[in-house]
Amino acid sequence: MINEALKKELSACLSALNSGGTIVYPTDTIWGLGCDATRTDAVNKIYTIKKRIGSKSLIVLIDSAKKLSLYVKNVPLITWDLLKNITTPLTIIYPAGKNLALNVLGDDGSVAIRITSNEFCRQLIGEFGRPLVSTSANLSGQANPRHFHDINPDITRLADYTVGLYHDSLSPVKPSRVIKLYENGEFNVIRP
Repeated sequence: MINEALKKELSACLSALNSGGTIVYPTDTIWGLGCDATRTDAVNKIYTIKKRIGSKSLIVLIDSAKKLSLYVKNVPLITWDLLKNITTPLTIIYPAGKNLALNVLGDDGSVAIRITSNEFCRQLIGEFGRPLVSTSANLSGQANPRHFHDINPDITRLADYTVGLYHDSLSPVKPSRVIKLYENGEFNVIRP
């Protein structure tokens, strides 16, 4: 059973996301700045808040491996081995994305997706029914915040909603491992 505080936070996030807004929220790696990954206008807000150039692609979070085929044109077979054998947070860059805002994708049409293990994220994405953008809750070029209280106040001021739970919890403070897959089944480790 979901406790009342969690229910309230999920409801507030859903309200912001459904209106094309942005949220500051805990993820399985670090605190993230996110939005509906299928809405171009929402994704543009992320770039504006972070003061980040729009040509840098963003990570997309989903709640289940079963949903990969909704957002990846062809899921390479090696994906399943990687997901089964790597137990730390893993972002995989797939050769071609689909059903997502174009400004989430890389210049080559690729998409970076992570299946979140964070229970708050899983519930939020499950109830929202669409993937979320997940980028570090910092201004472009600044260090990832080690703790919620290290997040630049401009981020929380400009976001439409900031989750009010888990502020005193320490996040793992390590961004996910990033592996890029190619159509031919080969891969390259971008961030170990």
